[in-house]
Amino acid sequence: MKNIIVIPARYNSQRLKGKVLLELKGKTILEWVLEKASKSKLAHDIVVATEDIRVYEHVEKLGYRCFLTSNEHKSGTDRISEVLYKLSEHYYIVNLQADEPFIEPKIIDSIFEKLHVDKEAHIITPVAKIRDEKEVNNPNIVKVVFDKNFFAIYFSRSAIPYNRSGNAVYYKHIGIYGYKRDSLFSFVNLSASKLEETEGLEQLRAIENGLKIRCILVNYDGISIDTIQDLEKARVILENGRDL
Repeated sequence: MKNIIVIPARYNSQRLKGKVLLELKGKTILEWVLEKASKSKLAHDIVVATEDIRVYEHVEKLGYRCFLTSNEHKSGTDRISEVLYKLSEHYYIVNLQADEPFIEPKIIDSIFEKLHVDKEAHIITPVAKIRDEKEVNNPNIVKVVFDKNFFAIYFSRSAIPYNRSGNAVYYKHIGIYGYKRDSLFSFVNLSASKLEETEGLEQLRAIENGLKIRCILVNYDGISIDTIQDLEKARVILENGRDL
């Protein structure tokens, strides 16, 4: 019943190829993510899953374990499932995106904690209130709406909900998921859904098939690196005195 962090690190990203190996303040983006993951107090193991030998060699050089996986996977969770077939002792899994260099270890641990006690949710994921209005209409910032029990209703690259009242509060999805082992394999055995393909968001596959995603609200203002503009924004943030 061990806890494991698996970091799917695809080299051939559609929007920014090779982004996980791009440098940010003297280290690769993936290296920052690995260092943050290593500060988790609850993870028993950390591994990377990639389709590219360059990423594999980089991770091995840093002293972490890496698995070469198929380049046919449609999502990060599909890639993780290939690794988990080989690691049968792990039951609680955190899927940490390789483009989240600002991620905080306490968020990772809050997901593990929730996985151990939540009997209703199939998936756990963090969300944060959007404070920068520019993020609301940015398609690279995924928005989420949830019900009174914090179960996700929908994720979108569009601004949801529509702000007819003028009082809308927007929440963004942070690039981490928590699964119990059986829930992860239930997910990957589902076919890619129409909404998933429409929005390019794998979590919509879960919602379309009735899997319940519990959101946990966190105080987080980091950014994921999806585009070259995101990378430049991250560099500006660091130049202005924020540390990683």
